[in-house]
Amino acid sequence: MKANLHIQTTCSNGTTQLGNCYFSPPFKVMNITKNKQGSGLHLMLMSASPGILDEDQYELKIEVAENGSLQLYTQSYQRLFNMVTGATQSMEVYMQEGASFTYIPHPAVPHENSIFTTRNKIYLSNNCKLIWGEILTCGRKLNGEVFEFSKYHNITEIYLQHKLIIKENLLMQPLLVNPNTMGQLAGFTHQASLIVMDETLAVTEFADTIHHYLQQQTGMDFGISTTQTHAVIIRILGYKAEQLFNCLKHIAAMVQPVKLVTDAA
Repeated sequence: MKANLHIQTTCSNGTTQLGNCYFSPPFKVMNITKNKQGSGLHLMLMSASPGILDEDQYELKIEVAENGSLQLYTQSYQRLFNMVTGATQSMEVYMQEGASFTYIPHPAVPHENSIFTTRNKIYLSNNCKLIWGEILTCGRKLNGEVFEFSKYHNITEIYLQHKLIIKENLLMQPLLVNPNTMGQLAGFTHQASLIVMDETLAVTEFADTIHHYLQQQTGMDFGISTTQTHAVIIRILGYKAEQLFNCLKHIAAMVQPVKLVTDAA
């Protein structure tokens, strides 16, 4: 199945609204902004399909208007079913000056023999804020499917003024490389990553705050990196999808208060 999704936002008087919106089956988009705090737009990305099937091709495009704010949610875990050929997904995000975009999808659950490749390209203008998350599980753990998928490949590229500044390349092929070995997941079954970019963010202080929070969690390991482009990159290893999902959402909620001192003046 080939499916497309295109979301455009508008911003007027400090309030972000849904502009043009097009989607083909199995996609659906629900506006859940009502009763949410702030002037941003909150959208739920839904699907009539139980998951991604063999030979599916998904193309998504998101455009956030100047000074607009969009938070995009997913409805449920992304299941990747048994495959022979494989499925693909591409997502492009365009953020105009001063735009804000948050996307922390539910964990991906690759079933036995699934083959999935996804490529994300995010184009930032000046003064943008980006919160971008990803969680990959070992599969249907309770069904005894642990690392029985064939291939999972996720490439994320972030551009600032058309210059590549961050590139993530996650490739897992459990049948070729044992995920439990040193240098891989070292015994953990789930992994998560979160990229936070904000030119007004006090990255050192924020990294310390995250470190303190994650140290209090049990059954996980983590690493935190900062960049010269006011970004913080967090990686977490664990055993429970819901725990990692809640951690990413909690860290995202911590972003707003941690600003440069000059912003408060």
